[in-house]
Amino acid sequence: MKSALKSPAKLDFGHAPETIQFWKRLVREALSLSPPTPFYLVSALPIAERISELDAALNAAGFKSAIGNRQSKIGFKHWLSCKTQPVAPLLRWWCERDQGIEVVSEFELRAALAEGFAPENILVNGPAKHHWLAGVQASACSGNTLKRELQRTAPLRNLSVNFDSPAELAALLPLAKKLNWRCGVRILTGEEFDPENLQFPTQFGFTPDEAVTALKKLQRAKVRMETVHFHLRTNVSSVAIYGRAIAEVAEICRAAKFSPRHLDIGGGLPVRQVRTRGGKIFDGEFGLRAFAEMLRQSAKLFPGLRELWLENGRWVSTGSGALVVKILDVKERRGVRQLICDGGRTLNALMSLWEQHKILSVPERSGAETLTVVHGPTCMAFDQLARIPLSRTLRAGDHLVWLDAGAYHIPWETRFSHGHAAVVWHEERGLRLVREQQSFENFWSQWR
Repeated sequence: MKSALKSPAKLDFGHAPETIQFWKRLVREALSLSPPTPFYLVSALPIAERISELDAALNAAGFKSAIGNRQSKIGFKHWLSCKTQPVAPLLRWWCERDQGIEVVSEFELRAALAEGFAPENILVNGPAKHHWLAGVQASACSGNTLKRELQRTAPLRNLSVNFDSPAELAALLPLAKKLNWRCGVRILTGEEFDPENLQFPTQFGFTPDEAVTALKKLQRAKVRMETVHFHLRTNVSSVAIYGRAIAEVAEICRAAKFSPRHLDIGGGLPVRQVRTRGGKIFDGEFGLRAFAEMLRQSAKLFPGLRELWLENGRWVSTGSGALVVKILDVKERRGVRQLICDGGRTLNALMSLWEQHKILSVPERSGAETLTVVHGPTCMAFDQLARIPLSRTLRAGDHLVWLDAGAYHIPWETRFSHGHAAVVWHEERGLRLVREQQSFENFWSQWR
């Protein structure tokens, strides 16, 4: 008996026509390289566009991208969030532009050093780093590749480090003095909470009282104490939330009699062109101009402030990637059409558990649409990339393109009975395959 299933309404994701054409052209060019599917396609150009857009809003509000001749102007600095898109060519592209990178683990720090970032352009964040950061310094004498990296970059001197807890501060303070770190304190503001359990705080940063104590301790130690930092969460829904958090940080600084040189507001700007599973747009109540104006007004709370630091990961890189999969099989049952593809949620796009993204087809298929579920190849009913209306003319051998796959897709990729996907990189100089599809030998050789 055939079930009557209601097809969800078709969503408008808000992509500009030129954006759609850009990705269609790029996917066709990438397919001409004959990479095995599934593969990720990552482009630097959307990242450059997004940074330019944010720069324009901040410049219009009176901020400057670097502190220059006018002492009255507050500068700003972007830190690339390594964890969001840890792709080596992206790090090289960013480093060539003399930009800063934010890291939260030993692997990320070593990657930044390996790709040529000078320590003064590396910002170290994250919890419990006293259990690995000193070890990275010690390994400079281990005789391995890292030794050469550290020798070339003056053994971790002049890093920027935001301390996360009293224990971390106590353990790392001697190293901070020895290596001339630019020190900061991460503060847990009242605006930060576990997004899945709103009554609970997150595990990050100093409480307000702890922060006052830490700031005083750092000032007494006469280290380069320059920064206060907070990071709320991803997809912050309104400008007012940032404003309240900054006001709270300013009160803490006043209580500690500390005037920060840098205000690090983390990331969290809401992504565009992506919707919740319920169809809500993430940035529907957020405007860049209002955000920049709020920052201009809030900066007045910090006498002596010289620079605003931003660590936006998802907002910067979401639109820089696409996941390309091939349809392997087609089934119809109980009123729904099912496309079995060689990539999907379980392997390549865990974000689809919470989000809906626009899907293109190559070649482009038109005609009547029907309720369609896009499945990956794994033996899990969970493996559903999307359940949306799609053309009935889609067939085995066609390619589907899941847009806005430039944030947390590659870092959260799994190897559930399959290997990692290939990665194709695009920048001003063209396209190239930068990571091969994982072989069985590589997949299995880790075991002893």
